[in-house]
Amino acid sequence: MIRKLVLLSALASTSAFTTVSPRITSTKLFADVSVEEATTTGTSMGAEAISGLTKDVKTVFSLEDIAKILPHRYPFLLVDKVVEYEEGKRAVGIKSVTLNEPHFTGHFPDRPIMPGVLQVEALAQLAGIVCLQMEGAEPGAVFFFAGVDGVKWKKPVVPGDTLVMEVEIKKWNKRFGIATAVGRAYVDGEMAVELDEM
Repeated sequence: MIRKLVLLSALASTSAFTTVSPRITSTKLFADVSVEEATTTGTSMGAEAISGLTKDVKTVFSLEDIAKILPHRYPFLLVDKVVEYEEGKRAVGIKSVTLNEPHFTGHFPDRPIMPGVLQVEALAQLAGIVCLQMEGAEPGAVFFFAGVDGVKWKKPVVPGDTLVMEVEIKKWNKRFGIATAVGRAYVDGEMAVELDEM
């Protein structure tokens, strides 16, 4: 214990030890009120008010419901809940991005960013939630990603972000269980990724 304290003391007295300042960003939580605006005007919103910004967002499918539809499991289940759902047509889902996800240990150790391919996979899983409940499909069945076109990443997705995803099914062939969909995902109201077709 004493050796550890000496090491920390030595590091603190050198330029090798630096403090990390908090990242200040304008965070919007599903509303027109930004946390930054509240704090710069001298008013504090508090936890209750910030939590209340999402009170009208209802869960259609919980994580437990999704586990009955999709075959994916941790660490590869990338949809935490569905908040809008039109049978056979579209869905809006939520992915809460956290630092304890295994891909962040290597992507990247000093600047964790959710890999773009996992953002696309999350959109595909959301499309799967819609498709696996359509006529000719069987919930829990394994489905495969056949391709993706027109992917554009607009901003990094990092731990602490809430990835709000939307997919729309364009075609469904119930005989073969093949679907075509479009998708996009947002963080704090700004587009993070969009794809023309999957």
